Amino acid sequence: MPPEVRHRAAGKRGGYGVKLVRGPFVRLEPHADSCADAGELAAYVGRLRAENPRQLLAADLFSGAGGLSLGLEHAGLQVVLGVDHDPEATETHRHHFGGLTLQEDLFDPAKVDAIAELIRSLRLEVLVGGPPCQPFSRAGRSKIRHRVRLGLAEAHDRRRDLWESFLAVVRQVEPTCVLMENVPDMALDREMFIFRTVVHTFEDLGYSVEARLVDTSTYGVPQFRQRLIVAAVRGGARFVWPEGTPERVPLWNAIGDLPEVEGGWRPEGGADGWSVYEPTGPLTAFQQAMRARIPRGQRNRVYDHITRPVRDDDRAVFELMDSTTLYSDLPDEMKRYRDDIFDDKYKKLDEHSFSRTITAHIAKDGYWYIHPRQSRTLTIREAARLQTFPDHIRFAGPPSAAFRQIGNAVPPRLGEHLGGALLASLTTEPAAPRPSTTELAARLTAWFNEKKEAALPIPWLAARTRWQVIVGEILFERASTDQIRLLWPLVSAWETPAATVEAAGSFLESASWIGRKPRAELLLDVARWLIGHPDVLDAPDPTGRIPHVAPSVLDLAVLTVRTTDVDGSPEPVLGGRGVLRLAARYYGSDVDHHNRMSDGRMAIARLVGGPGTAREAHLALIALTNSVCRPSDPLCDECPLSAGCTMAMAGPGRSKEPATRQTA
Repeated sequence: MPPEVRHRAAGKRGGYGVKLVRGPFVRLEPHADSCADAGELAAYVGRLRAENPRQLLAADLFSGAGGLSLGLEHAGLQVVLGVDHDPEATETHRHHFGGLTLQEDLFDPAKVDAIAELIRSLRLEVLVGGPPCQPFSRAGRSKIRHRVRLGLAEAHDRRRDLWESFLAVVRQVEPTCVLMENVPDMALDREMFIFRTVVHTFEDLGYSVEARLVDTSTYGVPQFRQRLIVAAVRGGARFVWPEGTPERVPLWNAIGDLPEVEGGWRPEGGADGWSVYEPTGPLTAFQQAMRARIPRGQRNRVYDHITRPVRDDDRAVFELMDSTTLYSDLPDEMKRYRDDIFDDKYKKLDEHSFSRTITAHIAKDGYWYIHPRQSRTLTIREAARLQTFPDHIRFAGPPSAAFRQIGNAVPPRLGEHLGGALLASLTTEPAAPRPSTTELAARLTAWFNEKKEAALPIPWLAARTRWQVIVGEILFERASTDQIRLLWPLVSAWETPAATVEAAGSFLESASWIGRKPRAELLLDVARWLIGHPDVLDAPDPTGRIPHVAPSVLDLAVLTVRTTDVDGSPEPVLGGRGVLRLAARYYGSDVDHHNRMSDGRMAIARLVGGPGTAREAHLALIALTNSVCRPSDPLCDECPLSAGCTMAMAGPGRSKEPATRQTA
């Protein structure tokens, strides 16, 4: 770094402001086929059906700028209704798509009902959407669990979370196909509550459901971005996931043809201004696709190729960095933020790899998205390219609104592949239907209740107290079946921490018979702690609050033994090695080795059913992994899931060898 640059960077930090640059504010006219109201939309839909009776028409809820809508239209569907609450996003959608685009708040049950009635009256075959998911309380979960357990419809006397609004529209409309898209966090919380509720609801309405965490880079999107996709199809069809593309698009292949610009530069002409596109033209297949629909008279133009101004000290930092540099690696005099909190505050993108995920955060600052060759953050057009929005797509509002719309969008290329898969699912011979999660959970629950009356391979799965579960999990970890049968009737008689401490001598002697005295001593320490904290163990959710007891052990205790607060007690989805092995065998996948905490736990959730109905089914899975679905020579003839199990149908070897208890 030149001395003069170092000198600037080391100067007084507060003296480096940047000139505030507002705008340009892009205003977009409605599409030529835009409709002003429901009456015009009905006439428009009528014309479309008359012109092409086989055309599938779609509604896009939470449509944003229209990334998913654009992808569906590229696949051959036609979006005639978009709904979103963001005024700039609805202006963008209304400009690029015919039909009706509404700016509405889908928190409001009255609005939800009105939109559902509109979709139903138009007989739209496809409903898609990416409802944002808000954190919700235990009380909220309890109410929904209660409704799921009793088979009740959604209440209409309260403002819903947005994912519930989406489900409410599905219930009222029952379209042929549904696509629901969201961030992985929607599925991967401890209980997987929203995911399980969504799948249960769709199946209860008669849909065949498929769900997967999708890596968008496998579909030609030049960024690391995972999305949760739930696809539901009626009428006996089954959604078949689209194959990935052979093309993987690194960052420079996506944006390398765009002209160099200075941070903060604005073209003359405001919103109508543009950068000169070099006469050499696009160099890669991706770049050619991005330029393909540019109007003939604008082939030498790039719109929205603008970004934020750059402070002098930031420019010095950008020039010092490469794609591997962490903020904490920078010289102390160049840091404006605490590096113990903001260790990844700055990220220079790697031109040879994928971009990091483009999110709505880019609207607030661009430090996560520093250009790989130029000392600035990404432009609006570069961010749009990385989301696979073609260059002819414009975004309404100021630059911050454009960045927000881009970051919130579904990549159109992903939408195109999903739309193509939907069409293929409806026009090809359906695959053999899979049992629903409700059916699988019922089989498992029946098996568990039958075995509970006889002898479970893990007897504390039928425990009366959570303390018994903790003792069983810790004392008998990796114990043989014979050791468990010998000792469990004795130690289980001490049902509480107090009873165990009172019988400490006998407890230690019993444990020594199988070489587990150190574990018994640890359990006595835990029991003494619990005696001093009597309300912890039977709290609705004690996880993380009891010393020396792993969260996985407490999760099993919570799952096994309900407290008096039945509805408030969580139902964690346990993704231990044994249960993952069973799920992998059932679905014929590798979730026991790859993506265990994401795809693996989703596979388990599909076996145990919706919240409020899954405890015994989940406990059955754990019992099966320790008796029937053993690591080697599984006893498939004895498994309640064998009728649909990929491994069982393939005819695995079977034997009667005794098993060692496996981790749940």
